[in-house]
Amino acid sequence: MSQIDDHALLEKILLNGLITPYFQPIYDLTNGEIYGHEALSRGPMNSTLFSPDPLFTVAQQQGKLHKLELLCREKALSKFAKLALKGRLFLNVSASLLASPNHQSGMTLAILKDLGLDQKDIVIELSEQHPYDHNGLPRSSVDHYRKMGFQVAIDDLGVGYSGLQLWSELQPDIVKVDKHFIKGIDKDEIKREFVRSILTIAQRLNCTLIAEGIETQQELDQLIEIGVTLGQGYFLGRPTENPAFSTHPYLVKQAQRRSQFHIDHTETVQTLCRPTPTLHEDCLLDDASQCFKKQPDLVAIPILNDKQEPLGVVHRNQLHELFSTPYGRALYEHKSVTNLLSNDALIVESNVSLSSVSALITDQEADRLNNEIIVVKEGKFIGTGHLRDLLKRITELKIQNATYSNPLTLLPGNVPIHREVSRRLAANENFYVAYFDLNDFKPFNDFFGYSKGDAVIQLVGSLIKEWVTPDNNFIGHIGGDDFVVIFGDHDWRPQCEAILLAFDQKVREFYSADTLQEGGVWAKNRHGEVLFHPILSLAIGVVHPDPQQCSNHHQVAELAAQAKKSAKQQGGNHIYLQPYLTQITAVG
Repeated sequence: MSQIDDHALLEKILLNGLITPYFQPIYDLTNGEIYGHEALSRGPMNSTLFSPDPLFTVAQQQGKLHKLELLCREKALSKFAKLALKGRLFLNVSASLLASPNHQSGMTLAILKDLGLDQKDIVIELSEQHPYDHNGLPRSSVDHYRKMGFQVAIDDLGVGYSGLQLWSELQPDIVKVDKHFIKGIDKDEIKREFVRSILTIAQRLNCTLIAEGIETQQELDQLIEIGVTLGQGYFLGRPTENPAFSTHPYLVKQAQRRSQFHIDHTETVQTLCRPTPTLHEDCLLDDASQCFKKQPDLVAIPILNDKQEPLGVVHRNQLHELFSTPYGRALYEHKSVTNLLSNDALIVESNVSLSSVSALITDQEADRLNNEIIVVKEGKFIGTGHLRDLLKRITELKIQNATYSNPLTLLPGNVPIHREVSRRLAANENFYVAYFDLNDFKPFNDFFGYSKGDAVIQLVGSLIKEWVTPDNNFIGHIGGDDFVVIFGDHDWRPQCEAILLAFDQKVREFYSADTLQEGGVWAKNRHGEVLFHPILSLAIGVVHPDPQQCSNHHQVAELAAQAKKSAKQQGGNHIYLQPYLTQITAVG
């Protein structure tokens, strides 16, 4: 179609309102919930102006950009209200439009009022990636929207002439990182460092960060690992005319896995719990005084009701201060302890994690900070913990986690794996242990370099996390290219087969066209001989330990290593289940 035809088509679009809004989901990566939708405008189907780039380019050439944007905005808001979509709506606005003399102040607010929408749910998304936006964007234009109750986002951060300068000048509520920095982030350390830096700046400025253009699971996993909490892209959901996006199954599954890991590997406040003298609410202050005399280290006494539920505490210093006043003891020693009851005591259930308790304490006002933590089980008193012990244990756990986790995948290492095996043996559980190992990994590492080698290891880890269900299963990373999964369910084989299939497809992305055509690489083996090594494959050795035969995790590890060796001998992507009789012989 000629340029004249495009101009005529644009006139027709503007005259008849031939714009169709599409919506792409933006997800909360921590739980899989919808955070919002970005509105993307499309022209007539099967026309040269269907896609936004030619549509807006022609509008700019014709001086009709202002008319087109207002039409797109009105259509998007109407459809958003009609579909009653979840979360916030992101509306794209070109920077030059705000400075236009034709820009109608308050028009968007009027449309929202008619549609019954709240401006707090609308995000004005500004971009300077287009040539016609390079006149700059005044701060006053951004403040114009913010004062009306809208949030403001910068789109495509990292693209165009301004970058961080624009961020600094406009101080937006939300920043979207351009897809250039997201594409292949799982394989590019420079891009990872860039996003980490941007995330740090955003956190310090209390600014929300969204990653755009997420197209693969590996990119998504890497962003989650870095700490990015919001994202959009084809992997999460493509733009569609009639969206019905709900929670994202992959993100929900990963959230469940993290939650299960948190439950399995996080200590609770009960570990700090120690027996403490208590008094009934009918007791007297003199009883409290005698209790403090008998225990010089006691700083507070929990006061309980008939149901053994804590009502609060009596503090030593407050009682001492009261009795030290003239006639204080004589006036108050025969009065109930409830007269000096502090009901701002921190009372927590015994199954609450230490990190959650720490958060509760830091949320308290400074002048009401509690040193004592009252621990209850189903509301009934079982003991107290101390702030000092809490801080000490949290510090120990942080050091332990840093020591025991694999730095490349952040999965549990040898010590947590051994503990988990020992726990299941002691509980006489029925479980399987799968040992994962790459075939021909050293030659691949030597040929392509350690950076690609690390990326392949991360791929294996992410595929295991994707396909292994979180319930009653445990994933660990021994080191290098060796992984272990402890399966508590009997549905282990389909999960392993899915991992092998996905790995066979994904690993080819790490090879060049030449090496793919040859089917592998020529490299030195462990003995220094130059040999041909096929495309990487994954061996999985599986054992079914008998708690009656295996007395410790060392024996299970030996069985798993034998099974892995047998799997590697088969060659290619292979699962080998160690026969039960072989296991008994090996243990015996």
